Amino acid sequence: MKLIAGLGNPGREYAATRHNIGFMVIDRLAHKLGVAVEKKKFKALFGLGQIGSEKVLLIKPQTYMNLSGEAVSAFLRWHKLGPADLIVVFDDMDLPPGKLRLRREGGSGGHKGMESIIMFLGTEGFARLRIGVGKPAQPGFDGARYVLSRPAGEDVKIFEESVNTAAEAIHCLVSAGVESAMNEYNRK
Repeated sequence: MKLIAGLGNPGREYAATRHNIGFMVIDRLAHKLGVAVEKKKFKALFGLGQIGSEKVLLIKPQTYMNLSGEAVSAFLRWHKLGPADLIVVFDDMDLPPGKLRLRREGGSGGHKGMESIIMFLGTEGFARLRIGVGKPAQPGFDGARYVLSRPAGEDVKIFEESVNTAAEAIHCLVSAGVESAMNEYNRK
């Protein structure tokens, strides 16, 4: 079984913001798998599905971004899964809009949700899919304000395409392995 956690913030005011792209990828993947991610447990919404022969647990922590590790670690313990069974999907301002970057492990990159997960698990040894949301060109921009805003103009199309591609990349990662998924999706 693989645990796939999309990071975001609960509540209508955060829906469709750059920071919630992890939630959107979980929703898109759930739709493709015919899974409802609406059951509640361990301060998260979750649903159980299958990719090929592998069971997948899709979760959206409802603890707000900075406490994402609480829900993720609780699900891993409950299902007796280890960090190698975890895939985390989240936004990254250091990547251009729409660019995907899969890694088998690594640091938080300053992302508060990832910092929380690393702290709760005590390791950086789990797969992650970073999705570029870019950053404004003007100097001195407020990063928090930017990621909590909704994309506009041409970015809307890029944002939508990146959600679809990320769902495909997760499917590939689960069915073919992290190396195959990295070779396929890190080049796009």
